[in-house]
Amino acid sequence: MSDASASPAADFDPRAYRRALGGFATGVCVVTAHTVDGPLGITVNSFTSVSLDPPLVLWCMDVKSDRHDAFAGADRFAVHMLPVEDQAMSDRFAWGVCRLSDDEFAVDDPEPPRLLNAVTRLTCRTHDRIVMGDHLVIVGRVEAFDTRPGDALTYFRGKYGKAADPTA
Repeated sequence: MSDASASPAADFDPRAYRRALGGFATGVCVVTAHTVDGPLGITVNSFTSVSLDPPLVLWCMDVKSDRHDAFAGADRFAVHMLPVEDQAMSDRFAWGVCRLSDDEFAVDDPEPPRLLNAVTRLTCRTHDRIVMGDHLVIVGRVEAFDTRPGDALTYFRGKYGKAADPTA
C-alpha cells in the first residue's frame, strides 16, 4: 500500500495529469441546496453511486471553491443530471452566477431547490463529509428521486457531448 501523504514526484505534471483525467467521460450534474447565502447551484462531474442499500451517492468539490462553505454546511441537497440541451446551465453554475432565481425552482417547496429540467433528480440528506486531498467529498443518502427520458449531457476531454437515451 502506498503512503497517502507522499507528494508526487518532482517531475509530476499536474496539468498533464488533469488532461489525462479528462479521458474519462462523465455525466454533468448540477447540485443545488438551500444555504445561508440563499439557493445555490454548482456544476460537478465528480458524481457516483456509492451504495444501493442504503442508497448513497457522492460528489466532490474543490476546498478552494467560493461555494465550498455554503455546500459543506448544507444538510440537504439535490443532484440534477442534466439533459443535453442544458449546456448553458452547466456553464453558468460552473463559472457564472451560482444563485438560483425564483423562476428556476419551486420557491414554496422546503425540499432542496429542484431545477425544472433534469433527466434524473436525486433528493439527498448529507450522510458524511470527508476531506481528501484538495477536495471535499460529500456523501448523500438518497431520500427521493425522479427520472424522465432524454439524452444526457456529457463531458469528455474538455468538451461537451451527449449520451443518447437507449430507451428513446
